[in-house]
Amino acid sequence: MKLNLRCWIFFAAFFALPAFSGAQDVNPIQVALFDPIQIYDSDESITGLRINFIYSKNASLTGLDAGLVNRLTGNLSGVQSGLVNIVDGDTNGFQEGLVNITKSNCVGMQLGVYNEAGSMSGLQFGLVNNAGDLNGLQIGLVNINRSGNPHTFLPIVNYSF
Repeated sequence: MKLNLRCWIFFAAFFALPAFSGAQDVNPIQVALFDPIQIYDSDESITGLRINFIYSKNASLTGLDAGLVNRLTGNLSGVQSGLVNIVDGDTNGFQEGLVNITKSNCVGMQLGVYNEAGSMSGLQFGLVNNAGDLNGLQIGLVNINRSGNPHTFLPIVNYSF
């Protein structure tokens, strides 16, 4: 198998970037079967790529998260894609899966069957969308804005700006 020059440059830049940024203790890639069978412990943060085959848990992630069940006990800055995505802290970016939950602030987009955020600034697109406080748009069959400003519940489209 032959890789072209652009692929080699991409991989070299991806793995060398933390060294040039002056960051200490950067974990650029996480691969997990399920927690605790993973490269880095669950209390470590990942900056780069995290892939899991069943379930993975880490502190925070900056980058791309892909797997069946993705769990972060801290924050997400980037993209999370899986069947179930759970962020205990803040999300800045995009969650895509059957179930997407951000327990604190979500700035960006959630796309799934069930989407939930403590505070949502952006777009929720799914069958059921649930936000504690909404500053944006919800599109789905059931749309809940628990703050009630201006509407607590609207089918199809709910909004607050």
